[in-house]
Parts: sequence; C-alpha cells; structure tokens
Amino acid sequence: MICKPPLYMGPEYITYFSDKTIDEELQKDRRVTWLVEFFANWSSECQSFAPVYADLSLKYTCAGVKFGKADVGRYSEISEKYKVSTSPLSKQLPTVILFQGGKEAMRRPLIDKKGRAVSWTFSEENLIREFNLNELYLRGNKTMKGKEDAIPEEGAEGEEERTVENGEVESKKDR
Repeated sequence: MICKPPLYMGPEYITYFSDKTIDEELQKDRRVTWLVEFFANWSSECQSFAPVYADLSLKYTCAGVKFGKADVGRYSEISEKYKVSTSPLSKQLPTVILFQGGKEAMRRPLIDKKGRAVSWTFSEENLIREFNLNELYLRGNKTMKGKEDAIPEEGAEGEEERTVENGEVESKKDR
C-alpha cells in the first residue's frame, strides 16, 4: 500500500490563486516578479515539493518578488491557459513559472517539441540556481525601494504581510 505524504501546513509567504484572481494579481504591478507553482493536491510530487517551496517563499519574498500557487487540479481553466497538463503521465506537476512584467519568462520543467516534460529535479538548490533567486531578490528590493520612498500607498506604512499557517495573514508588526 502506498501512502501519500501529508499536506504541508507549516509557515509560508504564498498567495493562493483561483481562476479569477491569478491574471489580476500578475498584472497589478508589473515591477513585481512572481514565482508561481502550479500543483494538484493528489500529486505526491507536489506534496513532496510543498515544504521546499514554502521555505523559499520565506527566504526570498520581498516587495519586488512574490510567491504564488495555483491548484490546477481544482481550477482547470488555469491549467489550460498556462498549458500545464494535469495528467499523471505528463510529469508536468509541479510546474513552476517565473512571471516578469506580468508575462511568463521561464518555467520548469521545460516542455519538449512533442509536448513532454523534460526531466528536472525540484530541489531548493535547483530552483535558486535556475530562477536566479538571489539576483531577483536583490533586484526586487532595489526596484521597489524607490517606489516606497516616492509615494507611500494609502494606509501602508511600508509593512509587508505574509500568509502563515492556516491562511492567516501576519504583518511585520505582528512578528
């Protein structure tokens, strides 16, 4: 008998998208770089990757770099729009896509000309290297620093919020 790994319930700084919110959020501020994981709860590969992705979100989220997740098992419209196959045979789950300026810049795993996923290992080191997260983090902090100094948003005091366990939102003041 095979047991699925338990659902990850630890701390994270991830925005969960639905089919109605993903496009709006990606287009809201084109200076923000988004790293979005497309996953399905039934996929054991996605379940194994969840703690790694959550840990990266805690380390690399800043004003200019944000992490998101979209459940393609639940929202088939997202799977179709972003060309992520939900077939267990496709080996496309999870898929991580980097969005810059609201547009897809790169994805892992890559898809070959025959529509098959190219084998790729989802590890913390591979994501940091392939998506150049250290550089994105530095650039994201620098880019958004000018925005904060220029015109603070109404009601915002330069606070960042993050989603922690059970979907609750925590601000820097709470930490």
